[in-house]
Amino acid sequence: MAILEVKKLTLRFGGLTAVNNLSFDIEENSIISLIGPNGAGKTSAFNCLTGFYKATEGEIIFQGKNIVREKPHKITKLGMGRTFQNLRLFKDMTVLENVMSGMHSRTRAGVFGAILRPPGQVKEERKIHQVAEDCLDFVGILDKKDRLARNLAYGDQRRVEWARALATQPKLLLLDEPAAGLNHDEKEQLVQLIRRIRSDLAVTVLLIEHDMGLVMKVSEKIVVIDYGQKIAEGTTDEVKNNPRVIEAYLGKEDEE
Repeated sequence: MAILEVKKLTLRFGGLTAVNNLSFDIEENSIISLIGPNGAGKTSAFNCLTGFYKATEGEIIFQGKNIVREKPHKITKLGMGRTFQNLRLFKDMTVLENVMSGMHSRTRAGVFGAILRPPGQVKEERKIHQVAEDCLDFVGILDKKDRLARNLAYGDQRRVEWARALATQPKLLLLDEPAAGLNHDEKEQLVQLIRRIRSDLAVTVLLIEHDMGLVMKVSEKIVVIDYGQKIAEGTTDEVKNNPRVIEAYLGKEDEE
């Protein structure tokens, strides 16, 4: 059963085609990577899936619903969470407060509830607090919940962002360059975390990543794009031995 179906997705910026007729499926409870050389259109595709860009053509079917015209907060509420290539934390808020903000799409109380604090509001606030702590515990930094986000080491700031994405309670989690800036040990921990997200939380994972070692370790399927077009799709062995993939990454030797 596919949790996400991308059908002939195309994104144009004026005369530039960033994504061109891209199609692929993501099976529920799987780990899939979207890879390609720099400028291949990976992040543009990610931004279409999450509503930050509006596709020029094509369909994005998430859990049976076409979300191609939905706004980002609506897509999050439907069950698609994401992280960003560049950290987007609230640096002057605590770690716990950052993760609690991820629950925004799941809350019901409005301005008057926040002011008057009826029993329903208090109960909701307790739930938000507990979910945030559970997410921080899951990524391994619950002991740092009261620190300001700006005072954390870079690797831990990454963990805060992962926890915040999990706090949205996604069915599908999109990770944009999650290994960027991490050292070798942190990358190994990330591999284990991605596997645990799938196995323990039953969350499907789609990631963009330049670190091919990490991609080959964690992925069950890989989709490769170049110049916005899909050039290969398959298992790690099928992809790494595909001549078109090798050419896209290494170039083609000129014939004399």
